[in-house]
Amino acid sequence: MALQRWDPFREVLSLRDAINRLFEESWVSPTSIVTRTTVGMPVDIEERDNEYVIKASLPGFKPEDVNVSVTGDTVTISAEQKGEEERKGANYLVRERRFGSVSRSFTLPTRIDANNAKATFEHGELVLTLPKAEEAKPKQIQINVGGQLQSGQEQVQQ
Repeated sequence: MALQRWDPFREVLSLRDAINRLFEESWVSPTSIVTRTTVGMPVDIEERDNEYVIKASLPGFKPEDVNVSVTGDTVTISAEQKGEEERKGANYLVRERRFGSVSRSFTLPTRIDANNAKATFEHGELVLTLPKAEEAKPKQIQINVGGQLQSGQEQVQQ
């Protein structure tokens, strides 16, 4: 066991760091507001053999307030919720409900067939079923051996 010489300035520096950390955590910074806004639309994205399924939680939004657009392999979901007018004479004890717009974009690994996409919205959950484009689906290649087709077929993915 080695003895370590006591250095009083080491203790002062760590105290200063602790006070700086305390001040940084107690003030609301613009980055924390941006982080909370992004969490306004949590999503799950699942890849299946021939399609992608995106589930987005949008509680409090109406179906007519939600927009979905597809450009190539990028899907954008946006929604806008109009707020209530603040009533004169109202004495709010707590007012936390958030109004405004939220938007998320996702780039999928392959192009999708937007013409056959389906969207449902129920109980604040948007479910998008996005079929993969024909060129992105796996293709079957038949093997000829001496002019005869092989009984086993090999699947090749593009």
